[in-house]
Amino acid sequence: MIVGRPIYLDYNATTPVAPEVADAMLPFLREHFGNPSSPHSFGLLAEQAVAEARDHVAALIGARPQEIVFTGCATEANNLALLGVTRALSDTKHHIVVSAIEHPSVMEPAKHLAEQGWGLTVIPADRFGRISPDDVARALRPDTVLVSIMHANNEVGTIQSIPEIARITRERGVLLHTDAAQSAGKVPIDIDTFGVDLLTLAGHKFYATKGVGALYIRQNTPVRKITFGAGHEHGLRPGTENIPAIVGFGVAAHLVGERLPQATSYLRELRDQLHALLIEAVPGLILNGHPEERLPNTLHVSFPGVSGRRLLDQASHIVAASLGSACHSEHDAVSGVLAAMGVDPARAAGAVRLSVGTMTTPDEVCRAANGLIEAWRIVATR
Repeated sequence: MIVGRPIYLDYNATTPVAPEVADAMLPFLREHFGNPSSPHSFGLLAEQAVAEARDHVAALIGARPQEIVFTGCATEANNLALLGVTRALSDTKHHIVVSAIEHPSVMEPAKHLAEQGWGLTVIPADRFGRISPDDVARALRPDTVLVSIMHANNEVGTIQSIPEIARITRERGVLLHTDAAQSAGKVPIDIDTFGVDLLTLAGHKFYATKGVGALYIRQNTPVRKITFGAGHEHGLRPGTENIPAIVGFGVAAHLVGERLPQATSYLRELRDQLHALLIEAVPGLILNGHPEERLPNTLHVSFPGVSGRRLLDQASHIVAASLGSACHSEHDAVSGVLAAMGVDPARAAGAVRLSVGTMTTPDEVCRAANGLIEAWRIVATR
């Protein structure tokens, strides 16, 4: 970390770019500038770089390279999953299912489909942010085409029972999509174990750059394009590929895949260290999310008697963290995720999301905890 900057505890919002990723991208920003659709040596080099990146991203989740479609971000991948599948199967089915704790990039296209006449069922979460597979089973109808349940929640970190949900949807002939933008690179993901038909990834959540994502599409899954142009990315995502970002995405996927067991353990140790320091000094601190089945790097807690926003403002010179999702954390309204979990307004008001990364150090965790504790004491007495 740069001296004088606050300690960064917002890795669920975005991650720093790994040095190896930046180094791999630089040649494609300078001398290797070819278009992968061009037939000459410049284009062939770019095409080869995209193919190598596709191999790495596929390997991270146990997929085949031809099942990976590069997109501009996870939001685009989620839109392609929901809108692409429903467009492909609208002649025979007309109902979708999502959970109440989905990211806006799933919830908004789902609402759009409802406005177009599609049946939409939103499954509630329990107090830990878990989605019951039994509730999923009850929500399915003869005309259900797709279920979309995120793997790990971006705010509280709760991890869902995707393999169990997949067994239900597969038995009923329903496609399953999971948004794994927050979980990839933090916990193991294996497509065959999960049993999903579509899965979303985001580069900037595991040390690649912003502006690149991917959608895994199991072979023979019906998906139609939702944007129109040339035939890039198996005809599903037109537009000249962002070669430097895709190269970086591939390198990042390779790195986190190699380091996953050690990284997961390290992140969990840091998270638990932070939690222990806070709970010892802040009576009434409440953990939000599942106590065990949650991301190893994510600590979502409610500080008693204070506003989370005021707390973070008070501690801003020491800690950079957030109230929840970076996509809508500027609002003071209760988080939709916490509301779906039945969290009362007072507890929700004091909620803060703290997320560590592989670049976080134990010393930073101690200093950040002390800064938050001091800020809480100041704000609580005002």
